[in-house]
Amino acid sequence: MSLLTRIEQFFAPARDVLKPILSDPTVLAAWAAVVLVSTGVLWWDLRKNNEAIPSLMKAVWTLVVLYSGPFGLAVYWYSGRSQIAHDSMWRRGFRSTAHCYSGCGAGEVVGFTLLAGLLALESTLVVTAGTFGFAYLFGYGLTIGPLMQEGVEFGEATMDALYSETPSITVMEITAIGTDLLLAGDAGIAEPLFWGALVFSLSMGFLAAFPVNTALVAFGVKEGMKNPAKMDGSSS
Repeated sequence: MSLLTRIEQFFAPARDVLKPILSDPTVLAAWAAVVLVSTGVLWWDLRKNNEAIPSLMKAVWTLVVLYSGPFGLAVYWYSGRSQIAHDSMWRRGFRSTAHCYSGCGAGEVVGFTLLAGLLALESTLVVTAGTFGFAYLFGYGLTIGPLMQEGVEFGEATMDALYSETPSITVMEITAIGTDLLLAGDAGIAEPLFWGALVFSLSMGFLAAFPVNTALVAFGVKEGMKNPAKMDGSSS
């Protein structure tokens, strides 16, 4: 028995519970409404109370909430607002994970939607490899771009991204892509399960990557995102 088969059998009970829920159009519609409300609350708070937060981080938090709804909003409220009482390693870990998550999540959405959805590719290997590629591309890009804006050369920025982001991206995408394939490996783009599993898998990836990012921050591999209470909006 192969390792993948054993893993699939181990998670089969959870899959049997989740698939009917994630396949329900009513559940998806309710989730979409919750995400819209959560995004509205985020934008209201950013505009009214946290205008000084740089535009890049505003975009990061917007993507996090779009991916994970109220969970993403709770992460922002705990770690991303300038009103937090004091910064901590846990808050830095959450901000670092959110930054990674925003780019990798976009790559995963593009990868699955394009490869498994619009192109309807039947090869699991091709879909998996392609989605990993998009996730790494978007994840690295979100680190390389801002570094180059600060004057860092492309080669140095690329090496910094490879060194600091690869562990968290790898763990996040193994978890997220594996979860999606386990739940909706045969689902088409027109099926509710395709989207329900994609949304669920994104949040699973965040949870898996959080301890990795926190450890990377703790050991100095990553600096972590700046304390929002000290942001003046002058840099991105």
